[in-house]
Amino acid sequence: MKKLIATILCSLVVVSTDVFACTSAIISGRVTPDGRPLLWKHRDTDAAQNLVRYFKGDKYAFSAVAQTDNPNPRAVWMGVNEAGFAIMNTMSYNIEPTDDDDIYANNGYIMKLALGECADAAEFEALLNSLEKPWLISANLGVIDAKGNAYLYEVNNNEYIRFDVNDPATAPLGYIVRSNFSFAGDTERGSGYVRYMHADEVVKAGVMQNAMTPEYIFNELSRSFENPFIGVDLKSGDFNRPKTTGWFVEQDFIVRYITTSSVVIQGVKEGEPVELTTMWTIVSYPPTTVAMPVWVCGGEDGIPSILAQNEEGRSTLGNMGYMMKERVFAHEIEKSRKTKYFNWELLWNPRGEGYMQRVQQIEKDLFREYNQVIEGWRSEGAVNRRQMKKLHDKWSTFIVEKYYEYFGMK
Repeated sequence: MKKLIATILCSLVVVSTDVFACTSAIISGRVTPDGRPLLWKHRDTDAAQNLVRYFKGDKYAFSAVAQTDNPNPRAVWMGVNEAGFAIMNTMSYNIEPTDDDDIYANNGYIMKLALGECADAAEFEALLNSLEKPWLISANLGVIDAKGNAYLYEVNNNEYIRFDVNDPATAPLGYIVRSNFSFAGDTERGSGYVRYMHADEVVKAGVMQNAMTPEYIFNELSRSFENPFIGVDLKSGDFNRPKTTGWFVEQDFIVRYITTSSVVIQGVKEGEPVELTTMWTIVSYPPTTVAMPVWVCGGEDGIPSILAQNEEGRSTLGNMGYMMKERVFAHEIEKSRKTKYFNWELLWNPRGEGYMQRVQQIEKDLFREYNQVIEGWRSEGAVNRRQMKKLHDKWSTFIVEKYYEYFGMK
């Protein structure tokens, strides 16, 4: 596959699609340190802000990432339900030979439908097969469930191909990465090949080092500023003052201006209570936004208040992260929100005072405390809802205070 991707890059036939340019991975529990599967989606879209909403579907309640413009949206973009079924997508631009915009119309709709109706992967497949064709979908769909299943589906208007992440013949190292192309699609089209190359190498390294955790994914993937095609890693220190001005041009990094959320759903081992399935969630630009956990079993209280909708119709944490991102990009120079110039020195610097570095400091302590509590719940076999709410409230307040202290955010 690497040879194929290199050939495509060199022939300059890759489609550049910035509006919906997500990156994702499904990691089998057989290669994670604790034996639990992971489902990651890094969402790029022109919808400026996201939040987390709680829904009651026809059969199951679920929590999911949605856009801020509608309290009852038709579509969601990643989520998990009370049965432990989780789903995400990346748009695929080479699996269906058409330029019709309607081909993508049902991507988010089908995910919302599945979260409300499906308990596992088998029910998801039955749901897909029951829907009238054409499905109006062109996507790579990732699924995990409480039965230990972990699948990647390449789905077009009329059919799908399933890849079993637990099968060594399909995924020898126990994971599958996708960006905005499908392996079954037209090799002369598609998008995200450079992001795919880098994400694949990072996930492989994490698996080989037995380090594949939600925290690893956020730090090494969601906040990556590496471009393997041109051999650049901004965190090397060679792109900060005094070696450079500290500014850089955004090109084919996993994280970029249009990134609006990044989520890792951590499943359960077979036999564990499904309510322990955890959706670690960043709403907004990952270099400026702390990840927090969500539990469906808590209902509305399972969503930290700063991830949910506030009085202004936005997520408080997502809005703070968004405003910090706006400081980073050079709109005053380019007079456009599509500018590619960003202040790397403001995000990361050798002094350890960059936005991203401060966010990671907060997040490190957050993960430590939440993980200790989660281990206790696993021993007890249930989520302590009162403890969950208390912890959410504590960290929501603490994060706002730290954003004011570190970044001057009110």
